[in-house]
Amino acid sequence: QVQLVESGGGLVQVGDSLRLSCAASGRTFSTYAVAWFRQAPGAEREFVAATSWNGQSTYYEASLRGRFTISRDNDNNTAYLQMNNLTPEDTAVYYCALDAARYRVVVTATPSVYDYWGQGTQVTVSS
Repeated sequence: QVQLVESGGGLVQVGDSLRLSCAASGRTFSTYAVAWFRQAPGAEREFVAATSWNGQSTYYEASLRGRFTISRDNDNNTAYLQMNNLTPEDTAVYYCALDAARYRVVVTATPSVYDYWGQGTQVTVSS
């Protein structure tokens, strides 16, 4: 059974940084693209970033590029989201998701492409 467990969220101040982790089990993690999405209170779930199975291709929501960095460690079945210079608008539950197809090179922001999702980790940025 595939399991994704996010961690690293918390309450931070404006301008702080956080690194979220997504630990995967139950699937050959190293062969699947991984994405991060987030959902703020009362809002739709939105795409944050994705990385290809080997980490060589990345894709970001345009407004987050430069502040957020996605990476992965296939030896440890873990993906990361480094978030810098956080603002209150970054407050949301952050989810990681695993691609349904193996070896996808061109990663996508389309949620339906990802068939396994974690439970999410809360990030709250206080002003």
